[in-house]
Amino acid sequence: MTNSAPMTEIWRGPFLESVHSGHAVVCDDTGQIVHAWGDPDTVVLPRSSSKMIQSLPLIRSGAADAHRLTTQHLALSCASHQGAAIHTDPVSKWLEQLGLSDDDFRCGPQAPSDKDARDGLIRAHETPCQMHNNCSGKHTGFLTLTKHLKAGSEYIDPTHPVQVACLEAFEESTQLTSPGYGIDGCGAPNYATTVHGMARAMATFAAAPADSAEERLRSAMMLHPELVAGEGRACTNLMRAMGGKVAVKTGAEAFFIAIIPELKMGVALKITDGTTRAAECAIAAILVKLGVLDAEHPETMKYLNAPIRNWVGTRTGTQRAAPQLI
Repeated sequence: MTNSAPMTEIWRGPFLESVHSGHAVVCDDTGQIVHAWGDPDTVVLPRSSSKMIQSLPLIRSGAADAHRLTTQHLALSCASHQGAAIHTDPVSKWLEQLGLSDDDFRCGPQAPSDKDARDGLIRAHETPCQMHNNCSGKHTGFLTLTKHLKAGSEYIDPTHPVQVACLEAFEESTQLTSPGYGIDGCGAPNYATTVHGMARAMATFAAAPADSAEERLRSAMMLHPELVAGEGRACTNLMRAMGGKVAVKTGAEAFFIAIIPELKMGVALKITDGTTRAAECAIAAILVKLGVLDAEHPETMKYLNAPIRNWVGTRTGTQRAAPQLI
């Protein structure tokens, strides 16, 4: 990832201690670049930032309506949740409605990052199940589509009809042929594209008409920010700070996207060293620059111009956007 641009700075007192660089693109609804930092043609794996694209076949196939999925279900299909009861309870009920169980997942068990859920498992002497996996909502969506298509059980295989449909949706949305894929943490293929391609896909979501698959997914995310991530998480905090007018979604290794319907714009961002704090700061800065996020909102200030404190609470530094990003 060459020709990256400085995006997030870490200051300790008067000293610039660290700089996180990356690539970012803001696209309009024609696919044209409005703003760019770094190299728009850098090939990236968008990881979980692509979940709303992977959920398009769930709606377009008719599976979502056939199984009477609600906005909560659609939000969970796009989620990287923290395994709290607010996430696992509806996933469990969704599975039951499909006549399936935790054993039908192919995402693997994962300890919940939600403290109450994790402590509850410990107290009960229970181990995490696949339902606690942060991708279990997406995988329940995959299982719903699998059942609708009457396809085989190995739904994460790249040749399975579900993944073939996901690739078709991905290439249609990005308007690029994917050069390949990597296997995501949940076992499903994650297709590569350029930063520009991903921003263009998000602009397509932003400009999509009412009742389209893209509009239904973005609206579900904005309506249920607590399901997309969870309490204390950047996605949830920033969507709440913007009053449900913008959808944002993180991906592993410091990827972030934003869907901005009122501007018909999409944003894609990748920090090259994979540091999450840098991606959270950078996406907040871009959203402030675009006028959709208040720089002084308390949730914004957790990521942008955020204080760094030591173990006794003394402020020792600041995390802020690089001047090039402002």
